[in-house]
Amino acid sequence: MGKESNTKNSVYRFYKITGDKVERIKRECPRCGKGIFMAVHKDRLTCGKCSYTEFQKDQAKKSKS
Repeated sequence: MGKESNTKNSVYRFYKITGDKVERIKRECPRCGKGIFMAVHKDRLTCGKCSYTEFQKDQAKKSKS
């Protein structure tokens, strides 16, 4: 049989529960559909199943004005 882990159920990392509502924390993949979440990297969002990638605009850049 498998080894028991001491960590909480990993599904709680993807959802936020407030009162009677449940919100998704991470974005879902537009190609794969519901239930497949995208990984958050420093400059992009990536799907581990289909390799779909969205690059985020760098909002931390400071303009030289």
